[in-house]
Amino acid sequence: MTLLPLEVFYALIGAIFVGVAIRVALDPSHPRRRGSTAFWGLLGVITLGGKVLPASLVGYGLVILVVLAAARQVVPGREGSTSPEERARRAERLRNRLFGSALLVPGVAIVGALTLGRIQTGDFRLVDPKQAALIALGLGAVIATVAAWRMTGDRAVASVHEGGRLLQAIGWALILPQLLAALGGIFSAAGVDREVAGLVGSWLPVQYPFVASAAYCIGMALFTMCMGNAFAAFAAITGGAGLPFVVQMHHGNPAILGAVGMLSGYCGTLMTPMAANFNIVPAMLLELKDRNAVIKAQVPIGLAILTANVFIMYLTVYRF
Repeated sequence: MTLLPLEVFYALIGAIFVGVAIRVALDPSHPRRRGSTAFWGLLGVITLGGKVLPASLVGYGLVILVVLAAARQVVPGREGSTSPEERARRAERLRNRLFGSALLVPGVAIVGALTLGRIQTGDFRLVDPKQAALIALGLGAVIATVAAWRMTGDRAVASVHEGGRLLQAIGWALILPQLLAALGGIFSAAGVDREVAGLVGSWLPVQYPFVASAAYCIGMALFTMCMGNAFAAFAAITGGAGLPFVVQMHHGNPAILGAVGMLSGYCGTLMTPMAANFNIVPAMLLELKDRNAVIKAQVPIGLAILTANVFIMYLTVYRF
């Protein structure tokens, strides 16, 4: 029996979404009040429901979310945040201490992932060891939020207000990673990986280990650029190029294959507008004039890391 299940954090996230829906519903100046209320409310119910709701009902709910987003019914409200002058004044007062609470999230996540699963008294565990990393991440977010309250002197209502405003600014892109990850599973079930294997095997001399490694890493980056998410690309490219050629043909290490392959996919994430939640939303939140400014700054880094990944894959996957 676990004392701190993962569902607690899903319930907290769902409650936040429901809170955003209520806030939108009570805002008469909101340009798309009904559509945005329905989107955030339905997303909150799905997140709160978790395993309780029937899978078919969740599926229909996701379809409705996509329809609302496609119909441009999910837009931010007109209520403003603090003024630029106020933000500048508070940033000048807090300076680099602002990063302290943000760094608490990965710090707690790492420590918690290594320790929480080991805490046990008799038949009672603090957390499920298989979920320790996710629970530690949730705890890190909660602790960081409390630390930010103490640091800034704000009340909880201020974080709810600003958090809701940022969620509305991100909008439908918030659920894009989950949808694309699910799409990767659909591609795998549809046999896309077999088609990829046929194309790679006929076009490239994969009988050479270096070519097989390069094909997998570059394929992960390119497919991620098309899909916008490395999780969506992983199932198709690993099944189509990684497993048949790197692992089965050349006896490569599957653990190293997966780790370096995902990092190669993330290189593609840096270079595509399809990764809206990573590349387009930050430009919107920072109010940049060029919506592609984030991508332009990341392309050289993405190409450099991808090139390094090809050689790291070749030098390690066949030797360890």
